[in-house]
Amino acid sequence: MRQIPKSALGLALAAAFGPALAAENLIETATVEVIGNSPLAGLGIPRWQVPANVQSVGSRQLEEQESLNLPEFMARQLPSVNVNEIQGNPFQVDLNYRGFTASPLLGTAQGLSVYVDGVRVNEPFGDTVNWELLPHSAIAGMELMPGSNPLFGLNTLGGALSIRTKSGFSQPGSKMELSGGSFGRSNLELEHGGNDGTLGWYVGGDWFREDGWRDHSKSDAKNLFAKLSVRGAAGEADLSLSRALTRMTGNGLLPESMWAERRAQVFTHPDRTRNDLTQLALTGRLWLSDTQSLSGNVYVRHNQTRTLNGDVNDEFEDGVFDGVSNQESGAYNRTRTRQFGSGGAVQWNLSSERQQLTLGVSYDHARMRFQQTQELGVIDATRDVSNLAPAEEENRLRGMTRTASLFATDTIRLQPDLHLTASLRYNQSRVTTQDELNPVAPNLDGNHSYRSLNPALGISWQAATALNAYAGFSQGNRIPTPIELGCADPANPCTLPNSMAADPYLKQVIARTVEAGLRGRLAGNIEWNAGVYRTVSSNDILFVGTSTSAGYFTNFGKTQRQGLELGINGRRRSVHWFANYSWLHATFQSAACILAENNSTRGTAPECTGGGQDDEIYVKKGDRLPGLPAHSLKIGLSWQSTDWLRVGGDIQAFSSQYARGNENNQHQAGTYTDSLGTTRTYDGAGKIPGYAILNLNAEVRLGGGWQLFAKLNNVFDKRYATAGALAENPFAGGAFQIDSANWRRETFVAPGAPRAAWLGLRVAFGS
Repeated sequence: MRQIPKSALGLALAAAFGPALAAENLIETATVEVIGNSPLAGLGIPRWQVPANVQSVGSRQLEEQESLNLPEFMARQLPSVNVNEIQGNPFQVDLNYRGFTASPLLGTAQGLSVYVDGVRVNEPFGDTVNWELLPHSAIAGMELMPGSNPLFGLNTLGGALSIRTKSGFSQPGSKMELSGGSFGRSNLELEHGGNDGTLGWYVGGDWFREDGWRDHSKSDAKNLFAKLSVRGAAGEADLSLSRALTRMTGNGLLPESMWAERRAQVFTHPDRTRNDLTQLALTGRLWLSDTQSLSGNVYVRHNQTRTLNGDVNDEFEDGVFDGVSNQESGAYNRTRTRQFGSGGAVQWNLSSERQQLTLGVSYDHARMRFQQTQELGVIDATRDVSNLAPAEEENRLRGMTRTASLFATDTIRLQPDLHLTASLRYNQSRVTTQDELNPVAPNLDGNHSYRSLNPALGISWQAATALNAYAGFSQGNRIPTPIELGCADPANPCTLPNSMAADPYLKQVIARTVEAGLRGRLAGNIEWNAGVYRTVSSNDILFVGTSTSAGYFTNFGKTQRQGLELGINGRRRSVHWFANYSWLHATFQSAACILAENNSTRGTAPECTGGGQDDEIYVKKGDRLPGLPAHSLKIGLSWQSTDWLRVGGDIQAFSSQYARGNENNQHQAGTYTDSLGTTRTYDGAGKIPGYAILNLNAEVRLGGGWQLFAKLNNVFDKRYATAGALAENPFAGGAFQIDSANWRRETFVAPGAPRAAWLGLRVAFGS
C-alpha cells in the first residue's frame, strides 16, 4: 500500500468530503462519489454537486455484465443509450446518447467526445471513434457526462465519455481470462500490476477473434496497454503506452427481402477495416500546497487505417453497360489514412472551504494524409467483385487541424446545501486541406478558421436529507473535419469511405443544452433519479445519402433533442437490481429540401420541384430524426444466490425508429408517381419496428481465485433490427440485374445478432 503524504491526503479529503460534511442536510452515505470536472485529473467534486445526471461505472460493474466492450455495456445498462449495428460487427456500432452519436463510420454525424485518461480519442479526420482500439481489460471505470459541457472541448454536443485506466496502485496482482463460444469467438485477456510503494507498473493485453454470425465476417483485434506510475509526497505521474492491431469486418445493411430469406447474408463483400495504433501519453499531478495543485498531460498518437470495400459501382446505373452486360458493375474501393496527433494540456486546481476552481489551457495538433483508389470489376455470384481492372487513384489529400483552448470552471458553495458551478471555454481552431492529386481549382484545397466561446452555468440544491435538485445550461461546438469539408458538394457525391470532391464551406455546429432534475434515496438503500433535458443544435452537419455507398455532407439549420430520464436501483441483501426508462424526441427544427432518391415522396413536394428536381424530399420542422427510438426501457437483476454462485439478467426494449432516407417520415411502400410524371415502386415501410431482448449471465466461484462465467444473449432468438436506410437493391431475384430498371427500391436493415452463448474461465491471484 503506497504512503499518501499528509498534505495530499488532507487536500483530497477536504476536496471530496469537506463541502459535503458542511452541508446540514447531506444524504447519508457510506462513501462520497467524486466526479472529475474536466478530462484532466483533478480533485473533482462530489457527484451530488454536479448540476447534471452524470453516470459513473466501475470495473466491477463491467466485469459482472461480462460485456465484450463499452458500447455493449452502455446499451444494456445506461439510460438514453442505444446502438445502431450498422456494420453487423460488435466493435463497429454507432453509440447514441440522447440522440447524439459516437461512431467508427465516416459519414455519421458525430456529437460525443471520448477521452481516455484525459486524451481525446476521436480521430481527427472524421471525429470517428474506433471502439476496438480501447484497452477493454485495462478500463478501471468511466463517467458519461451529459449535455454540451464546454470543459470537454470539441465535439461535446450531447455528452462526453471519460474513461479511466488501471495502474499498479489501483490494480495490483495478476489476472487471466479466456472465453469462447458462438460465432467462432475466442477472447483472451491478461493483466498484471504491482507497486513498491513509490513505483507502480501495470500491463494488460487483449486478443479477440471471431468468424462473425454473418457471411464473410471474420474479425480480430490485438491490444496492449502498459503503464508506469510514480507516487510521492510532491505528486504523481503516469506514463502509458497503447498499441493495437485490428482487422474488423462489417458487412453493413441488408435489404429486407434478403433478410427475410436468410438473416446471415451480406449485401456485398468484402468490407474490411484495418487499424494500426500507437499512442504514448504522460499524465501527472503536482501538489503545490494543501489547497493547490497542477495537473497536465502530453501525448503523441499515430493511427494508420486501411479499408477495402466491395461495392456496387455507383456509375453503372444509366451508364454504358446498363441493360447490356455485367461489365463494370462492381468496384473495389480502397483507402489509406495516416493520422498523426499530438498535444497537451495543463490546469491549475484550487480547493478551499468555499470553492473548487480550475483554470487551464490545451493545444491539439493533427496531421493526416488520405489516399483513395478504385478498381472496377464484375459483381459475381457471391456478391464479391472479380475481374478487377487496374487501380485508378481517385483522391490524395493532405490535411491539418489545430485547436487551442482556454478553460475555467468554479464550483462555489453559496450555502451549506447550495452550490453554483460556472464554466467557460474558448476554442480557436483551424482546418486546412491540400489536394495532392489535382493542384488546379476547383479542388480539395481549403483553409478554414473557427472560433467559439462556450459557457456553462448550473446549480445544485440539497433540498432535504434524501433529496437533491439540480438545473443547468451548457454550450459546446464542433468544427467540420477534413473529410466533411472535402465532401460537401451535392453535385459531386462521395464514396464512403471516401472519394472526395471540391469543398464548399461548412459552418461549425453549436449545441446548447438545458437540463434539470431530482435525485435521492428511499428507505431500503434504494436510489432514484428523474430528469428532463433539451439540446438545440445549430448548423448540424448531416450526411445525405445518394446511394448505398455515396453522398455528401451539408449544414442543416436547427435540430432539437429533448427527453426524459427516469431511473431507480437498489441492493437488498444478495440482490442488486435496476430499471431505467428514457423518452427521446429528436426532431428537425428547420425546413429544407434534401436528396432522398429512394423515398416514395421524392419529387412530390412543391417546395422542392420548382427547378425540375425529382430526387428530393421536403423535410419540415417537427419531422423526427432517423435512427433514434423514442422510448427505451432497461431492467436488470443480479442475485448472489450463494457464496459461490451469482446469476443475473437484463432486458433491453426499444420502440420503433425511422430509417435513414426517410427524414420527412412520409415514405410508404407502394407505387407512386412524382410531379414530373415518373412512376416508381417502393418496398418496405421506411420504419424499423421496436424490439425487446433478454440476456442472461452467471458466475461461479471455484475457489483459489478461479471463476467460471457464462453469458447467453438474445435468449429467445428474437429477430430484430437496430437501424435502417432506404436504398436500391440490384440483386432482386437473387442475382445481379444488368438492367437497372429491374432494381428494387427497398428498406435496408441492420440485423441484430441471433441467440448466442459464451463460456469462460477467469483466475486472479496476487492481489
